[in-house]
Amino acid sequence: MKVHSFENAFLAIGGVTLVACIGALVYATFGMGLHLPGPGGRIDPQRAYQTPPFDQLGVKQVAPNAFEAVVVGQMFAFIPPELRVPAGAEVRFIGTSADVIHGFNIEGTRVNMMMIPGQISRATYRFDRPGEYLLICHEYCGSGHHTMSGRIIVEPAVALGSAASPSTDTTTTPPSQTITAYSPHPSTR
Repeated sequence: MKVHSFENAFLAIGGVTLVACIGALVYATFGMGLHLPGPGGRIDPQRAYQTPPFDQLGVKQVAPNAFEAVVVGQMFAFIPPELRVPAGAEVRFIGTSADVIHGFNIEGTRVNMMMIPGQISRATYRFDRPGEYLLICHEYCGSGHHTMSGRIIVEPAVALGSAASPSTDTTTTPPSQTITAYSPHPSTR
């Protein structure tokens, strides 16, 4: 059977494209360290605020120049709504959802994770420049989805004492009301 030269050209283009895509996938996985999100643990979403680490929400210093930010997403707010971290420090975000699927996207960074009820999500990032970063929910979570936002405030390193002892702690107490009773009012930003 005779194969026309045009058919050979299209087969070659298809083969090269396939090899290029597989190469990009291998490079992204091993060279850049990008992986599919996986559950970093499981919890009962109805008891999220009583389960460590979500019983101590907020930012705390865990080592010199290393912080942990614990956040819960619920309709239609991030708890806590504002996180303050020093510039240059490595921040490990730990999040979950107390009700439905939420997104956790920090604008201008590569931090982008899903907050799924019952699963613990993790992401690590180093903010090099002080400033204010918008935190948004990018997964539709209901009629008030457009109001779900927060802020990450990156302060100069000396402001939060990045060289301070690991006792530097800006955690907040979880809300005492039930998940269904929480009704945030959008604040002016």
